[in-house]
Amino acid sequence: MLVQVRVLFPVPSPFSSSPMNELRKQLTDIGLSEEMADKAILTVSSFVKSKAPESYHGMIDDVMAGKSPDLGGVLGKLGGLFGGK
Repeated sequence: MLVQVRVLFPVPSPFSSSPMNELRKQLTDIGLSEEMADKAILTVSSFVKSKAPESYHGMIDDVMAGKSPDLGGVLGKLGGLFGGK
C-alpha cells in the first residue's frame, strides 16, 4: 500500500544556530531545497568528523549546534608550536 504524506506546515531544520541557519540560507539561495541544504550540512559535518581525531567530534557537534566550543586545549597545543608552554 502506498501512502502519500503532504506537509501542511514547515518542518523545522535540525540546524537552529545562527551560523548554521546562515549557511542553510546560502545553500538554498544557490538553488538547493531546504532538505538538500540540511543533507549537505550533515554530509560536510560527517566528512570533517571522519578526518578529525575522535576527541574533536564533540567540538564539531558544538559548532554545528551553534555553541562556542572549548578551545582551551587546542589553543594550548598551538601555543606549544610557537614556543609557549
